[in-house]
Amino acid sequence: MSLKTWLTPHVMQFLLDPAREQKRRASIEHKRQRSGAPHTVHYFHQADDPYSQLLARVLPQLQARYAIRIVVHHVSPPADSAAPERAKLQAYSLRDAQLLAAHYGLDWHAATHASAPAATDPAETRAQADALRSRWGHYLGATLYYGGEWYWGIDRMHHLETRLQALGAAQPGVHGVLFPPGVDLTAPVQVANPPDIDFFFSLRSPYSAIVCERVFRLGQLTGARVNLRFVLPMVMRGLPVPREKRLYIVRDAAREARLRGIPFGRMNDPVGRPTERGLALMPLAIAQGKGQAYVASFMRGVWAEGLDAGSDSALFLIAERAGLMPGDCQKALQDPGWRSQAEANRAEMIDLGLWGVPSFRVGDTNVWGQDRLWAVQDAVLGRAQGRPD
Repeated sequence: MSLKTWLTPHVMQFLLDPAREQKRRASIEHKRQRSGAPHTVHYFHQADDPYSQLLARVLPQLQARYAIRIVVHHVSPPADSAAPERAKLQAYSLRDAQLLAAHYGLDWHAATHASAPAATDPAETRAQADALRSRWGHYLGATLYYGGEWYWGIDRMHHLETRLQALGAAQPGVHGVLFPPGVDLTAPVQVANPPDIDFFFSLRSPYSAIVCERVFRLGQLTGARVNLRFVLPMVMRGLPVPREKRLYIVRDAAREARLRGIPFGRMNDPVGRPTERGLALMPLAIAQGKGQAYVASFMRGVWAEGLDAGSDSALFLIAERAGLMPGDCQKALQDPGWRSQAEANRAEMIDLGLWGVPSFRVGDTNVWGQDRLWAVQDAVLGRAQGRPD
């Protein structure tokens, strides 16, 4: 094991430690109080972005609920390195924003026809706003920045609201949050002829890691079969992932994991050989009916326990916890057949208009993101989807 491989889990656990985060927040708040500055939320608006149009629509509600100052910046679309599939991103963003609007009871037509919020500083150029966004560590529009942390879109506003409430910034009578996160099933539900759930995931995806056991649980409670559609990570498929994107994803995944009580943070990034070795055991695990147990064990191992899946000792421990035998694993590691299956899964995902993971298909519902499990759940239960036109 290299020194870097040994150190990484310790470093990441330290960086993502909730106690460290609370100390940092307390320090930021202390400085704010000493300076007499108001609670200031910076909003970065991208005019042609559906998520920005949706978030801009609800900014007045956020302003009314808290004693805050909202500073508006107008920014450019993300760089090519952060949006490698731009045409697909634009098409999917429109569908997904409409789905979000329906889910939260928002008027999509009004959101898209409303005037964009004016920049707080009329003299600020788009280039200056872009530079500020980059300096603070983000790359997208529809983003809120407060006290060193980012919140993307209306479905991360609940994290910001919870933080503001803890600081005593809520106006009298404010309770709860505007857009609460989805609630998972906790008890079995009778579903006649439940549809399959196609689960597209990567072993190197932190968002896949924090949703896998939740989607497996959904399948167990409803009787829906979960089909494991494993793919190679984006970076191993030649798609760039800039540093600010990587950092935001891991911090956001940690925040979402804490919300759900999912172990996460003592991570050992399995990029490269560890992921390939992990995927090599997938056909074996699936053939033995242990695919879900193996995926859950692998994700816990590399994203919460700091195991190095590039070593035999760690990979075989991961496999044994799922009921796989070391001898069978040794043979599976010599079989490259998983590559063609991973490529077939990737092609199928692309055909659905999706390119990132985790993604899901249930009937004619195709969604991307661990924060869209509520849409998967609704599709399995046959609830009205409020699908976009």
